[in-house]
Amino acid sequence: MTSEDLLRLLEHHWTTVTTALEADDHRELSDTLRELREQTAAGNPAAAARAVRRLKRTLAALPPGHPVAEALGGHRYAAGPRELPRLATIDAVIGVLGTPPPDPVELLHAARRRLLAAPALTEAEHTALAEAGTRHHGPAGRHEPAGRPEPTARDEAGSAPPPAGPCGPAAGLIRLRDPDDGFRYPRFQFRPGTAEPLPVVRRINALLRADRDPWGAADWWLGGNRWLGGVPAELLGVVPDDALERAAAELVGAV
Repeated sequence: MTSEDLLRLLEHHWTTVTTALEADDHRELSDTLRELREQTAAGNPAAAARAVRRLKRTLAALPPGHPVAEALGGHRYAAGPRELPRLATIDAVIGVLGTPPPDPVELLHAARRRLLAAPALTEAEHTALAEAGTRHHGPAGRHEPAGRPEPTARDEAGSAPPPAGPCGPAAGLIRLRDPDDGFRYPRFQFRPGTAEPLPVVRRINALLRADRDPWGAADWWLGGNRWLGGVPAELLGVVPDDALERAAAELVGAV
């Protein structure tokens, strides 16, 4: 995987990277990103590669279960090519990680409030819709119960919040904890008026490791995506499913 891929991963998980790093590590990350930009702008691949190695050493301070730490610990980064990343990608990461925030906890809370404001089903609403779908189709009907599409190999790798995620209709879904209203399921994940998950959503949730970082997965779906030219959740049914999957797969280095 290239330095460009690493930067995309950092941009995707910026909220949890920000809160997981100590102040000194965050300053080191900021300095390294600026060094990487300077060397990239100067067209100096060797110096840019050194900055990337410094970046990886700094990110080693992330907790072991963090998706970025897991990626860095895997083989994907062992022998990535040394081409220069795009300046626009570096600038995007500097924009969210380049300056240590005055209050990382408040920054995280603000990001989560934004995601919780999106249309969603409460736990009770999700359960009621799932049960209604089951009653409507029946266990012996031609259709699977609402919320339980026919599993695929990729669906079975679906995700749920730790420590023991939901099973059945909730498997493979992003489930966010609202401190006031309990768990919420972002509404874009379902067919309209039902609790039936869209298969492409479950597949992408698995790619994004929504089981370990549901907030990061929700941020990908509900944030602007310059490669897709819009908000992925709003592009469901508008662009081909495989285009959405490729965008997510490229982010996590699965292609």
